[in-house]
Amino acid sequence: VQLQASGGGLVQAGGSLRLSCEPSGLTFRSFSDYGVGWFRQAPGKEREFVAGMSRSTRAYSYADSVKGRFTISTDAAKSTVNLQMNRLNPEDTAVYYCAATARGPYNSINKRLVDYQFWGQGTLVTVSS
Repeated sequence: VQLQASGGGLVQAGGSLRLSCEPSGLTFRSFSDYGVGWFRQAPGKEREFVAGMSRSTRAYSYADSVKGRFTISTDAAKSTVNLQMNRLNPEDTAVYYCAATARGPYNSINKRLVDYQFWGQGTLVTVSS
């Protein structure tokens, strides 16, 4: 495991959570030159793309289901990548994973699982109705 995801928990519908992702171990110390994506996997479903940031941090992309509610961001040192999740609903319940990649054009977003080389262990988000 090269990434550490945190911030999951139980929240009521309409509430907010903030997930964070940090490099773990000696593989790399920051996300500099890496694109970062957040994915989620609900019970019985395939893992899906949620949000992504390009290697340049100039481009962002969101799944239609979270657009306008979720925001991906990073700090100046690109040491942490966050996913702010607002107006959560029960359909957002899933294990959320962060991933990093050094592949692809500098200003493009990778949305496929196979494009990412490094993954976190996942953090569970449960939204109650």
